[in-house]
Amino acid sequence: MSVITGLTRGGVEWTPAFIVALDQGKCIGCGRCYKVCPRSVFELIDRDDLDLDDDDLDDDDFDEAPGMVMNLADTMDCIGCEACSRVCPKGCLSHEPGSMAA
Repeated sequence: MSVITGLTRGGVEWTPAFIVALDQGKCIGCGRCYKVCPRSVFELIDRDDLDLDDDDLDDDDFDEAPGMVMNLADTMDCIGCEACSRVCPKGCLSHEPGSMAA
């Protein structure tokens, strides 16, 4: 299977990188990724609903974190623009180039 590629309006080849993971232990629930995403990839959930070990949490931020945290609602709706990663202050998101589904 080949990796998805496209062209910009200027004719430059571009390879989108689609979201594959969100580290909820680092997430501070700021909502920046949710606000910048043009699709329905993210949802805000209550941090208490997560099953995270204390070792998974970044202790410096957790004390100040709101009671909410981001969750991946629909990764298949991601268009690979990576805008969410550019605005995330904690680097919680991971992206990879994708291939066409059969």
